[in-house]
Amino acid sequence: MVAFKKIVICGVGLIGGSVALALRKSGYQGRIVGLERSQDVLARAHALGIVDDTGSSLEETFKDADLLMLAVPVAQTARVLQSFLPYLPDNTVITDTGSTKSDVVAMAREVLGDRVARFVPAHPIAGSESNGPEAAFATLFEGKKTVIAQLPENSEEDVARVAGLWESCGATIHYLTPAGHDNVFATVSHLPHLLAYGLVDYVANHSLAELFFQYAASGFRDFTRIAESSPEMWRDISLANREHLLEGLDAYMDELVRIRALLADKDGAGLEAIFSNARQARMNWRCAIESAESKK
Repeated sequence: MVAFKKIVICGVGLIGGSVALALRKSGYQGRIVGLERSQDVLARAHALGIVDDTGSSLEETFKDADLLMLAVPVAQTARVLQSFLPYLPDNTVITDTGSTKSDVVAMAREVLGDRVARFVPAHPIAGSESNGPEAAFATLFEGKKTVIAQLPENSEEDVARVAGLWESCGATIHYLTPAGHDNVFATVSHLPHLLAYGLVDYVANHSLAELFFQYAASGFRDFTRIAESSPEMWRDISLANREHLLEGLDAYMDELVRIRALLADKDGAGLEAIFSNARQARMNWRCAIESAESKK
């Protein structure tokens, strides 16, 4: 059950827009107000039924709002909070959807001061390479995880209210510290995006790029799908999680050096051992996911 009567979503693209649509699908009867840098984007979101109006003054937007959700690139967190702070009612809970947490929490502490107690950091583990309100859909979060990076200052009531909203969207709730979150997702989310971007950039800049792309098939397509994601968003995520990501890159480069050495030495047994271990690990991971989904 959603315990908020009026929700303001800043950023009504894929994530923010899908939250609004998922809430409506769950039967939410409250008011959902959108905020966007572009009036055109907001008008499109309104036409798609994502938000209830196409924008008002900030005073009117935040009047009686009991939740503000930030669905913006993480680097914009401080600027957005600073611009909204004078208009936020004291009882407004604030949350976010960012893919990094330590930097977002640091910005929230700086801008909000004591009011950081009302800031409940969150990250829905769902997405798509598509962007904008047209990419939003109501079932994006169903069966997916949402991580809440609870702060020591947060009240259990506020955490429960934010968790309840995500559960209404179909998500299951997990809890990590901000630092723990960033360490995990540097490896399983942020690093894969860097690898996909890097491979496509390498091929695109090659003298035989046209020929390579002509023959690229499902393996290249599947591996590089996420390279169609928002460059602005992933620039911010990469820089925000720089330390953890550098550690992951260094470790992965060591793995590539090991594979290269085996290849150079024509060590078929060594290559097969790596491939077999990776294959089994991925099969175990896929089976665990499918088993968990079948129980829902």
